[in-house]
Amino acid sequence: MSPPDFDLYLITDRLQTRGRNLLWVLERALDGGVRAVQLREKDLGGKELFQLAEKARALCQRYGARLFINDRVDIALALDAAGVQLGRASIPIQAARALLGPQKLVGYSAHGLEEARAAQETGADFLLFGPVYFTPSKAAYGSPQGIEALKKTVENIALPVYAIGGISRDNIGAVRRTGARGVALISSIIGAEDPKKSAASLLEALRG
Repeated sequence: MSPPDFDLYLITDRLQTRGRNLLWVLERALDGGVRAVQLREKDLGGKELFQLAEKARALCQRYGARLFINDRVDIALALDAAGVQLGRASIPIQAARALLGPQKLVGYSAHGLEEARAAQETGADFLLFGPVYFTPSKAAYGSPQGIEALKKTVENIALPVYAIGGISRDNIGAVRRTGARGVALISSIIGAEDPKKSAASLLEALRG
């Protein structure tokens, strides 16, 4: 299993596309350089999610990108996706690993250092940590953790850590200085007027 080789982890939300087709937005993001996508459409039933994931997988393959499925290990397996993204309400990391095998990646979304440690100890391959800054989509997970909490987590966790929550080009520099592996985001690309241009700009800031 190769470790995460991406700087930018794009998370989908078809309700933030400004009414545009999600696959249209996704293709432009991939054309802008995105190489890792998490399909996260929690309100879809199994059949609809599978059909959308199948199309997203084909797009990702065309651009040499990795596709991760939020929560649904069965769909990740059925489509031979790169892996899954789990969280507090998901099946345990060890159970997902037993089903997926050693060749797939298991990401975990943590909202504190102790939760991040537990995920590391139980076999996660990489972590999302946040929300670092305020963002409406993460408001349900409590107040922003802040940049210092991100830095502390990065310093105490051996896994690649991706910052999530309110990430934009304006604050990527501060995130990079913590030593985080990269960033995970939704609206800065999915809701952007020009998803391709936005993806390219964010990647430039990350690598600059």
